[in-house]
Amino acid sequence: MSAEAMVFLFGVIIGAALLFVKVFFVILISDLEVDYINPIELCNKLNQFVLPEMFVHAFLSFVFLISGQWIATAWNLPLVAYNANKVMNGKHMFDATEIFRTLGQHKKECFIKLGFYLLSFFYYLYRMILALVNDS
Repeated sequence: MSAEAMVFLFGVIIGAALLFVKVFFVILISDLEVDYINPIELCNKLNQFVLPEMFVHAFLSFVFLISGQWIATAWNLPLVAYNANKVMNGKHMFDATEIFRTLGQHKKECFIKLGFYLLSFFYYLYRMILALVNDS
């Protein structure tokens, strides 16, 4: 198995994990909308995954960068920059006192990231299969 196939296999695994986290976010946000969960519980559950999700995505982008996968790096760079901007401005965590006011924005962001991770997952899967076919 070539290094390219290994990098994209790693991308597929990380992409699946990021997809799982975003689906978890969407489910919890929809639970808040129908009042199955209170805002404090929601924020406590989601905030423990916010920074790890951002760091894992940034690490994946770094792996693509050092392995010379320029298209994958360029694809991931805007989201890494967006996440870094949110962390630097201190707006990355969910706040229980303002969650109902910002729920629409958080929901929209979750769905956009979910779509991004879904497209990324299939791109990494395609590139992994392509690398494996080219190896044989």
